[in-house]
Amino acid sequence: MGRVVQVKRKTETPRSPGPGPEARLELIESLLGEHEARACAVVALHWLVRSSGIERGFCAMADSESGRLSGLVGIGVSAAALDAFSLDLDDSTHPLVVALASSEPVAFHSSGHALVRPFETPLGAGSFHAVPLARGNGGGELGPGLLLVAGPDDGPVGEDVCWAAEILGNRLTALWYHRMQIDERRHKRERSWLFGIINAVTDPILLTDADGRILIANAGAEQLLTADEAKSEGRRRAIALNNMLFSSSLFTASEGEEPTRKELLLVDPTEGQDLLFEVLSTPVKVRSSESGVASILRNVTDLRRASEEIEENYRKLRAAELEARAERDRLDLILSSVLDPILVTDPGGNIVLMNPPAERMFTVAPRRRTAEAERRVRANDAVFTSFVSSNLYAGQSRHWKGELSLLDPETGAAVPMEAISGKVVAKHGEDTAIVTILHDLTEAMEKVQLYEQIKRHSEELREKVREATAELAEQNELLRRQAFQLEQASALKSQFLANVSHELRTPLNAIIGYTHLMLEGVSGEITGGQRDKLNRVDSNARHLLAIINDLLDITRIESGKMPIQVERVVLPELIDEVMAEVDPLIARTSLDVTRKLTPRVPEIRTDRQKVKQIILNLLSNALKFTPQGSVAIAIDFDAEQEEISVAVTDTGIGISEDNQRTIFEAFGQTDGSYVKRHGGTGLGLSICRRLATILGGRIILQSRLGEGSTFQLFLPRRAR
Repeated sequence: MGRVVQVKRKTETPRSPGPGPEARLELIESLLGEHEARACAVVALHWLVRSSGIERGFCAMADSESGRLSGLVGIGVSAAALDAFSLDLDDSTHPLVVALASSEPVAFHSSGHALVRPFETPLGAGSFHAVPLARGNGGGELGPGLLLVAGPDDGPVGEDVCWAAEILGNRLTALWYHRMQIDERRHKRERSWLFGIINAVTDPILLTDADGRILIANAGAEQLLTADEAKSEGRRRAIALNNMLFSSSLFTASEGEEPTRKELLLVDPTEGQDLLFEVLSTPVKVRSSESGVASILRNVTDLRRASEEIEENYRKLRAAELEARAERDRLDLILSSVLDPILVTDPGGNIVLMNPPAERMFTVAPRRRTAEAERRVRANDAVFTSFVSSNLYAGQSRHWKGELSLLDPETGAAVPMEAISGKVVAKHGEDTAIVTILHDLTEAMEKVQLYEQIKRHSEELREKVREATAELAEQNELLRRQAFQLEQASALKSQFLANVSHELRTPLNAIIGYTHLMLEGVSGEITGGQRDKLNRVDSNARHLLAIINDLLDITRIESGKMPIQVERVVLPELIDEVMAEVDPLIARTSLDVTRKLTPRVPEIRTDRQKVKQIILNLLSNALKFTPQGSVAIAIDFDAEQEEISVAVTDTGIGISEDNQRTIFEAFGQTDGSYVKRHGGTGLGLSICRRLATILGGRIILQSRLGEGSTFQLFLPRRAR
């Protein structure tokens, strides 16, 4: 940092005698003879050195485009300091910017007192004067530049310095205006050329600013993206849609620095058809501090359509090629898989294609080549060629057959062959090939002989079958009569059981009723011993009634007359009823009885009484056959299968694998003294499984002998 200087604005500058009119006229002529700003500044500085005693000085020019004050030329200053000098014109508090806006020279004296705003110049730390070029109006308007001069003393600048600065400023202003006019004419010419070039291009070309507003557009772009109020409503809407789509595609292009390429679908404002464009967007500088995007839209609709057609044709060609190759492979595979010899010959009788069985008859393998084998092959070829040629030129038939006698090339054995030939005719009717299939007749001849033998044996066998059939018919008739008798017996049994059960239920109901009345004391007071005996009578009567009900149920099920009453059933409530009914049975045991209900079990539609009967039977069996441990009943719901399961699990005696196969059969019971002590008809589980099947469900058993059992009832949400 150089020495700071104290700024002193001159209000009245003493004027010292300056150079004469001739010297001033010389300066004016010299300036008029130069056409560059730098040369004019050099002439003015040299004139001041000669005429006003200036020792050091330099000229600084204000550039409105860059917004900076930069060094132009200097005398008595270093070139490096001159090139390094630059300050921002927007810094309105800088002393030199203040001097640039002044109408009078400003003196900067070195006083030793620090300034609020120290600064450096190429003139160093000494005193100097800042003289504005072309005096301003003092209202803050900036002039074209500054002339900074330093003399031998700190006195005021002379009138000649102010006059030279004003003359230099006027000349520089004139040169600037002249250059601006030239640049403007050149710009107009170049702009005219530019618009002529871009309008000659059929592809839409446009320049947009950072906000997507169109700055420059050729005719193609205007047709797609601009419309005035005179256009139709449909055209304006199509152009508005195009502008929206195009603006959205510019977001990525304006954010980056590299050119971007993408495809954009727009609407033809005239025809209303979709147009596919390839958009090449390149970020550019519109002004010194503003960026934009230059875009070229290339209509690739026809190109894309042609490309798609080419790709489709290529795909079809490839598919046809693959299909042809597949057909050839399939043909080769077919020919190779056929056991009969197949030969393809040209119209001249030459063999062009044959399958492996034909190669065995008409060629000799190198490892088996012998003179005898070659002779036999030539004989076969001659016989075959003669057959094809004679039939080919004999008539107009496209198909013919005949018999050939060939020789096995390896063994020399005669091989009778049946030959079937057919012509392959081209599109225009000419013969292109003859396909011949040879069939070995050796096996056919053997089959003829065998057929005669088989025919003879068949007659003998037919007679034996006739005899056996008559005997079998007699046996079938006997079996049919026996089956009819069994069906009648089964129906009579079911009818008998139903009648007997109904007949037994009437007196049993009377016994149970009168027993209940006596226990209630209707006929008078009874003793404790009498009550005990009456309770036993009531218990046995109810047990007998349950057996009779089971017999009735099994007969109804077998006869298909079991009634079904479908209603809404809430299983948790049904479980509570079952638990209440078996509570006396639970009280007589030491078992731990628990129940587990899954939350939110849905209600089902089924026969409530039948479901209760099944669950009651399963739970009663679990309590009956569990001497100690626990019994658990659980309800679960499978939402995916729409199925509810009721599982009864016990830790009782269990069921062996052999008994698990028969326990659900009618009157079937497991073996064992424990089971025999509890009695029963063996109909309970059979009835349960049949009722579950009627309701559209099933019962599954899982058990191991001595480890307990689990009977699981599955029911659909709606009975089928």
